[in-house]
Amino acid sequence: MSKPTLLSLSVAALLGSPSAFAGTITGVVADDNNQPLAGVAVHYHGKKQSIRTDKNGQFTIEVDQSGQLHFSKENYVDKRIEVGSGDEQLRITLNESSIETVVVYASGLDKNNLDMVSPVSVLSGDDLRDRAQPTLGETLKGLPGINASYFGPVSSSPIIRGLDGPRVKITQNGLDSADASRVGPDHAVSTESIAAEQIEVLRGPATLLYGSGAIGGVVNVVDSRIPTDVIVGYEGTGEYSHDTVSNTNTYAGKFAAGHDGFNVHVDGTDRVGKDYQTPTYYFQEHEEDEAEALDSVENTFINSGAVNIGSSYVADHWTLGLSFGRIESDYGIPAHGHHDHGDEHEHEEDHLEHEEDALAHEEESVFARMEQDRWQALASYSFHDSILETLTMRAGYTDYQHAEIEDGEIGTVFSNMAREVRVNAKHRLGNWHGTLGYHFSSSDYRADGEEAFTPATDTKVHALYLLEEREFGAFTLEIGGRVEDYQLSSDIAEMHHDHEEEHDDHLGEELHDETIHYEYDDTNISVSLGGIWDYNEGHSVALSVSHSERSPLTGELLSNGVHIATGTYELGLGYHIEEGEAHFEPEDIKQETATNIDFSWRKYVGDFGFNLSLFYNDVENFYYQENTGLAFEHEMGFIDQSVADEDAMAVYHYQSADAELYGFELDMHYALSANWEIKGFADSVTAKLKSDEYLPRIPAAKLGSQLSYTRNNWDLALIATHYLEQDNISAYETTTDSYTLVDFKVNYNFSLSSFDGVAYVQAQNLGDELGFVHTSFIKDQAPLPGRNFRLGIRAYF
Repeated sequence: MSKPTLLSLSVAALLGSPSAFAGTITGVVADDNNQPLAGVAVHYHGKKQSIRTDKNGQFTIEVDQSGQLHFSKENYVDKRIEVGSGDEQLRITLNESSIETVVVYASGLDKNNLDMVSPVSVLSGDDLRDRAQPTLGETLKGLPGINASYFGPVSSSPIIRGLDGPRVKITQNGLDSADASRVGPDHAVSTESIAAEQIEVLRGPATLLYGSGAIGGVVNVVDSRIPTDVIVGYEGTGEYSHDTVSNTNTYAGKFAAGHDGFNVHVDGTDRVGKDYQTPTYYFQEHEEDEAEALDSVENTFINSGAVNIGSSYVADHWTLGLSFGRIESDYGIPAHGHHDHGDEHEHEEDHLEHEEDALAHEEESVFARMEQDRWQALASYSFHDSILETLTMRAGYTDYQHAEIEDGEIGTVFSNMAREVRVNAKHRLGNWHGTLGYHFSSSDYRADGEEAFTPATDTKVHALYLLEEREFGAFTLEIGGRVEDYQLSSDIAEMHHDHEEEHDDHLGEELHDETIHYEYDDTNISVSLGGIWDYNEGHSVALSVSHSERSPLTGELLSNGVHIATGTYELGLGYHIEEGEAHFEPEDIKQETATNIDFSWRKYVGDFGFNLSLFYNDVENFYYQENTGLAFEHEMGFIDQSVADEDAMAVYHYQSADAELYGFELDMHYALSANWEIKGFADSVTAKLKSDEYLPRIPAAKLGSQLSYTRNNWDLALIATHYLEQDNISAYETTTDSYTLVDFKVNYNFSLSSFDGVAYVQAQNLGDELGFVHTSFIKDQAPLPGRNFRLGIRAYF
C-alpha cells in the first residue's frame, strides 16, 4: 500500500469514528448543602462551547456519542462524569474549594489549577485588578515563588524560582510577547496587566508546550481581545486610579458587544506618572564622593497608552477572530539622569510637571520610547464525532521598537519583527487525552547605535510537541515531549588593533574591522513525566520530572559592548579575552541542560487549605554572567579594575558551568468564620554553581500573611510581607538587608442604576519602610517606593 493511501486512511480514521449514540442529557448541579448552583460551566469534550446552568442549577446539552462531561465553577472543585446512552438525567454535587479554582488556558488541556501536575499560580478577577501595576513583574511579585527584576517600577520583569531573562517565557494568549524584555532589565515587558482577564504562571512540564528554554516557567497573559464566547448584547468596564507616591493617574476601559455569534472588543489604557518618592536613603556614586541623601528616584516617570481592537465569529463548530494592538510608552531609565551639566537651572527643570514631561526629560535624561504593533489571529474548529476534539491555530505578527533617547537625541534603537504560528490538535485516543502541536517562530532582531551591545540576529524555531494524560482511577499520569530545531544567524563585526612602529619611535595603532558570518543550528529535545494522585476528596499529591535542553539566545552568545542600563560591558559565550581584546571564537558552545524534580501537596476542601511545592533543578552548562575583575576603557581596552578610571565599565562575561537551584513555595488559607479568613505564604530559593559559588542577584526568601474580612458590601485586607536578609551572594555583590512591607486595602461594592462598581483605597508600604531589591542591577540607586495611597473606582455595565 502506498504512503499517500496510508496517510489518507489515517486522516479519515482520525476525523471520523462511528457514533455510539446521539441524544440529550439534562441535569441539576447543586452544592454540598443541596442548594442549586447557577452559572456552572458544563463542557462536553468534542464541543467548542460550554453551556451554563440556570438559576435553578439546571442544564441541557446535546451529545453525539459516549464521552465525558466536565463541570466547573470558580471556587468549587471540578467534576468529570462519563456519560453514555443510558444517562438522561443527572444530579451533580460540587464541593466548595478553600483555594480559588480557575481554568488554566496555557495548560493545553483546559485543566484547572488544582488538577494540574505542574505547579501553577493564577491571578484573575478582582484579585488581579487589585494587584495590577504598570509592569508585569510588580503585578506578580507577591505570589509565592515569584519576584521581580526591578529596574524601577516602570521596568520590572518576573523572576520565577530564581530564574529570569530567557529562562522565563512571557506569552500573550499563548503567543510570545516578542519584545526585548529578555535582552536587558531596562526593557519593559509589552503586556498590560490592567487589561488582562487573568495571568497564569506555570512551572514544570507544562512549559514544554511553549519552548524548551522555559526552564524557569511561563507567564501567560490572557485577555479577551479576540472573544471566544458568544456575547449577547453588550458589556464593559471602566476604571480610574491615582497613586500618591508618584502622582500617577491611570485610566482603563473595556467594551464588548455581540449579535448572532459576531463579536467585537475594544480596550484601552492611559497612564501618566512622575518620579516616585522613597524613604530617605543615601547614595554614593564614587568612593571619593560624599554620600547624598535622597528621597526620590529620578528618571522613573511614565507616560504610556495602549489600545486593542478585535472581533470574532463564534459558532457551534467554528471560532474565527482577528485583533490589533498598539502600545506607545515613554518611561525613564533610572540611574541615568544627568547631573554633570554644571547649570543649577537644569537641575530645577527635573521637577516640571509630567504633562510637559516629554520636553523636559528629552533634554535632561536617558529614557526609553517603546512602540509595538501586534496582530493576532485565531481559527478553531471543534469536532462533534471524532477522535479529534479541537483543532486550533493561533498566529501572531509583532513589530516592536525600543529607542533609548538621551538629551533629546535617539541613541540606540532595538527593534524586533516577529512572526509566530502555533497549531494544536486536542484529541482523545482510547483512554488517552492530549494535545499534539506544531510551533514556528521567527525573530528579526536589530540593535542600531553606539550602545548596541548585541548584533543584528535572525532566529528561527520549528518544533513539534506532545502532551498526553491518562486516568487510572484516582491517579492521572501525564507525559510530554518537545523536539525543537533552533537556528540563529548573524554577521559579527570584530575589531582588531594592529600595532606598528613609526619613524618617530612611537607606537601607532591601526584599526581593522572584520565581518564574520556566523550560524548556530542545534536540536533541543525535552521530555517530561509526572502524575497526580487524588488520594482523598479535595486532597492530592503530584510529582513530576522533566529534562530540557536550551540553546543560547543572542545576548548570551553574541554580546560585545557597553550595556548602558546595567553600567557594564557585556561579552557573550562566543568571545574570549586575550591581550586586552575580545576575540570571537565560538567553537565549543554547549547546550544548557536542566533536569527538574517537582513535588506538590495540596488540600483544597474545608475551612483549611494549602498548596506546598518543593523543587530541585540540576542544570548542566548553566549560562550566567561572571564579573571578570576587568574594566573596559575605550582607549585601553580591557584592563584590571584596580587600575581603571572610576568611570570605566566592569566587564561581565557569559560563562557556562554546572549549577543547582532548589527551594519551596507555600500558600495556606484558613477560614476563621463566615467573615474572617487568614492566609499565609512563603518561598525560598537557593541557587549556586556546583563549585559552591552562589549565583548573582538571587531573590531573598519571603514570608507573609493576610487577614481578610468580608461583610455585606465591604472587603478589607491587611497584608504583611517580610523579605529576609540575602547574604548568599556572589563575588562583587553586597548583602541586602531585610525589610517588611505592610499593605492595607478597603473595597466597597455598590450598585447604581445599571452599573455595578467597586470603590477602593489601598495603602501600600504603610510603614514607609526602606527596602532594597537584591535582584536589581541598580539596587543601591533604586529602593522600593515609600508609603503610597492608591484611590480608585471601577464600574461594570
